[in-house]
Amino acid sequence: MKWLKRIAILLVVILVGIQFIPTDVNQQEEIPKTDIRHVYDVPDNVMNILQISCYDCHSNNTNYPWYSHVQPMRFLMDRDIREGKEELNFSEFGSYSQRKQKNKLDRISKQVKADKMPLPSYLLLHSNAKLSADDKQEIINWVETRLKQNE
Repeated sequence: MKWLKRIAILLVVILVGIQFIPTDVNQQEEIPKTDIRHVYDVPDNVMNILQISCYDCHSNNTNYPWYSHVQPMRFLMDRDIREGKEELNFSEFGSYSQRKQKNKLDRISKQVKADKMPLPSYLLLHSNAKLSADDKQEIINWVETRLKQNE
């Protein structure tokens, strides 16, 4: 029984200790000129959907919930944000080449159509980010219009 107590104490010490590991904050004070809203004419309704359902992981401005201040949740969030921004970063969309922008728009449409975004793991704690059928159609229509204009 003593070894169980020692393991429990060790786990508590580790959990308390990791709270002091510093983490980066993914927040910008200003919207950069490379943000998608400055590159394309994004309708307000589409921009609102993107901000609610996509920007936390796919931009340089994450809205951190209360549990993000508790490790190891923050480690997991930071990993997801880093991976999301590597795949697509709406804040830096204007810095992509025309070809890359077109490919990213095409992927957005495909991911939304296939219900692959937002990720189910994200939706567990962010139910407001779930895309309704209307939300999906608005994004798809806007993307397809953009792609046709870029041809």
